[in-house]
Amino acid sequence: MKVTIDSGHCQGHGRCYDLAPELFGDDEEGYGKVLGDGTVSPDEEQHARLAVANCPERAIDLLKET
Repeated sequence: MKVTIDSGHCQGHGRCYDLAPELFGDDEEGYGKVLGDGTVSPDEEQHARLAVANCPERAIDLLKET
């Protein structure tokens, strides 16, 4: 699985990097960004889903890799 953030919708609340710091960080302006290539390991999947569910703008997507 992979996570992505739509930077056009992100408002910088920081819930993603608070809930899943192994997957998300913040940029120089405090907006969320995906760390690395966005790949989510099975151990990180629950944290990724929590970040998706808690994003007020619904700016985070969790995609199945094909």
